[in-house]
Amino acid sequence: MANASAGKGDFLNNLGRIYALYTGGFFGFIVLVGILEQLGVQQKYLGYMFMGLTILVYAFIGVVSRTSDVGEYYVAGRSVPAFYNGMATGADWMSAASFIGMAGTLFLLGYDGLAFVLGWTGGYVLVAVLIAPFLRKFGAYTVPDFLAARYGGNAARLCGVLVLMACSFTYVVAQIFGTGLIAQRFLDMNFEVACFVGLMGILVCSMLGGMKAVTWTQVAQYIVLIVAYLIPVVWMSAKKFGIPLPQLTYGQALQSIAQLEQEFVQKGLAPANSLATSHTAPFSRYSPANYFWLIFCLMVGTASLPHVLMRYFTTPSVKEARQSVAWSLLFIFILYFTAPAYAAFSKLEVYSTLIGKNLADLPMWVYNWGKLGLINICGKAAASAAAVADSCKAIAGHTGVLRLQDFSINTDVVVISTPEIAGLPYVITGLVAAGGLAAALSTADGLLLALANALSHDIYYKMINPNAPTKQRLVISRVLLVVVAVLAAWTASTRPTDIVAMVAWAFSLAAGGLFPALVLGVWWKRTTKQGAIAGMLAGFGVTLFYLVITRYFPHIGVNYFGMVSNLNPITGAPLISPEAMKAALSNPALLDGPVAASHPLQSRVGWFNINNISSAAFGLPVGFLVMYVVSLMTPAPSKELQQFIDDCRRPKGKTLMDEKSGLVASH
Repeated sequence: MANASAGKGDFLNNLGRIYALYTGGFFGFIVLVGILEQLGVQQKYLGYMFMGLTILVYAFIGVVSRTSDVGEYYVAGRSVPAFYNGMATGADWMSAASFIGMAGTLFLLGYDGLAFVLGWTGGYVLVAVLIAPFLRKFGAYTVPDFLAARYGGNAARLCGVLVLMACSFTYVVAQIFGTGLIAQRFLDMNFEVACFVGLMGILVCSMLGGMKAVTWTQVAQYIVLIVAYLIPVVWMSAKKFGIPLPQLTYGQALQSIAQLEQEFVQKGLAPANSLATSHTAPFSRYSPANYFWLIFCLMVGTASLPHVLMRYFTTPSVKEARQSVAWSLLFIFILYFTAPAYAAFSKLEVYSTLIGKNLADLPMWVYNWGKLGLINICGKAAASAAAVADSCKAIAGHTGVLRLQDFSINTDVVVISTPEIAGLPYVITGLVAAGGLAAALSTADGLLLALANALSHDIYYKMINPNAPTKQRLVISRVLLVVVAVLAAWTASTRPTDIVAMVAWAFSLAAGGLFPALVLGVWWKRTTKQGAIAGMLAGFGVTLFYLVITRYFPHIGVNYFGMVSNLNPITGAPLISPEAMKAALSNPALLDGPVAASHPLQSRVGWFNINNISSAAFGLPVGFLVMYVVSLMTPAPSKELQQFIDDCRRPKGKTLMDEKSGLVASH
């Protein structure tokens, strides 16, 4: 035991040296791949090198960090310094949605896409002020642990697990979807198979070492993803404007985009009304209500996601939990401050090098992504030059020159395709793919761990078999980790929707189901068990109902709730004409079951025209209201419990939960 403690201390004391060597080695590997590219090595082999080596490094860290200690498996032994926990949180947070999907969403939405940046970043203010330090003082292993202790009994724990399962599963599906996209393009495999290949990379990082392995793997993944994200946009900024600081040249890029949009209209390469929906125009795709509700739901969802809050259980003290939030914000800020510039430079490259070209002269990257169904020209996949020519010939009066309205790109591939679009060396393309993979893997690791821990710790150990030995608990956790992961990979392989939409759903589910119980649990001592349970079920139920009905069963919404409107959930723009919409709704059979992605009514909004990615706009107020009213109608908590809540709010003092017995000290 003494040797193990000494080894742990040596590792923590040498973290700076270890990760400095790792970073240097990573840059050396990039240089090596660049040299091999210049020597004529085929691009697919360079892609294999990037994918293979990074996954092997993560797997090595996961194996080396394997543990049979419950505290290390669930909360990394509560020994992670604030700086490195902030970096790991940054990687955990910057998922496939942030790395792969966000710049693509900004590419599509322009100004309105900033709602995602503002919501996801602002949420960490709520985490720091309202929740994280107090949960760390409590000393839980999981979020449902806190709910069970605060509200007395397993009913609240079970409600917490229900919400955790729904939001975390939705979120992890989006991450596996992202790994599938990358593996499909760079390993040249079928998308469905690629999802399960990505799953293997996720499991080797988290299965053996739990939170301990996930933490040190996520630090390594953050280094990869931030380097991969910055290099292409820094390169493009230097190439276009001579300054390698895209955050400073972002305004010039926007001016160039606006100028090109005007030229396209004048030359007949864009419709006359396209300036009304230009990149810099506010509220051109979202109404002001949808814009601000989305920001609000993402902020509150950030402060409610169990896999995010779990990261603050790993610090040595409450003080370091607070510091860790500050470091998290810094590391996240670096990418989020760059994402709008990334979207602008990517759009500028498309506008300046593609729009106005003869269809016969399109660059090869169009077909590389078009054959995967991720770039459409004239309404059909740009699988080949012949396919493009045929699809555009079918449009009356088409002149054979690519117009702005002819081109569409899947938002989930904007980031990973931009190096090719900009004509950068393939080594940069492979680097970005490795970064996207790191982002998806890091978040998936944390999510799967949150899911498995909830099932093994909160359901199996706390509710079914409280006398289970440590070894049995860890075996159960690992088995459940694999089961949940396989189910998530299968779901991702069905391509349920785009990455950003799936992630936004997860945020709304977490916000509606958990935020009122967490905040009132800390800040209103009068909250009762009955109030918390009723509030969680009501908030989560309304959020889930709104999301499911508007997304999958619109004819029910039409017939009983008046919930269908003709808007896209991401852009907020009309999808089809009112006449076509009435014709489609006259045949309910068209709308039964999950609606195909190609269906014109596949996404819709309902009450007050609020998009379903902001479903918590309805569930969250209901949750708070029900929790408040029911709490006032039921007996107040005991004085001992109210003292426990006061103790949670004090930043100093020992952890309240006895980690060996699992009991709360004040009880």
